[in-house]
Amino acid sequence: MKNRTGEMRFVDTNILLYAVSTDSRERTKADVARSILNSSDLALSVQVLQEFYVQSTRHSRGGALSHEQAERLINAFSRFPVQETTIDVLESALGATQRFRISFWDATIIEAARKMNCSVLLSEDLNHGQDYDGVRVQNPFK
Repeated sequence: MKNRTGEMRFVDTNILLYAVSTDSRERTKADVARSILNSSDLALSVQVLQEFYVQSTRHSRGGALSHEQAERLINAFSRFPVQETTIDVLESALGATQRFRISFWDATIIEAARKMNCSVLLSEDLNHGQDYDGVRVQNPFK
């Protein structure tokens, strides 16, 4: 299912985490996340996959995944185009950190989205509707 504009959308880690959530309090967000991941117009980054692994297998997390489960999901998520963390992404993120006054990790997500030519970043971690020089945050859970 393509989005209305036909452009690629970049997926932040929280979308992947909600998609595997078994917490009954997150059921609505889990359904939305799973629906998003049925789309074909998505991109993500190595950073997103790394964060997914760390957070989804964290033992303090209710319903933590095993290493094997997380690895299988990462392989499945890799069906989407994946942006590597390159020196170009790093240097752009360093500049974005200062320009937008955001964390380095958020800036790296934004710059990976930009590198993948995604004008939309699906995330609940940044301000819904905010535009970061051509990458607009859309919180799909609003």
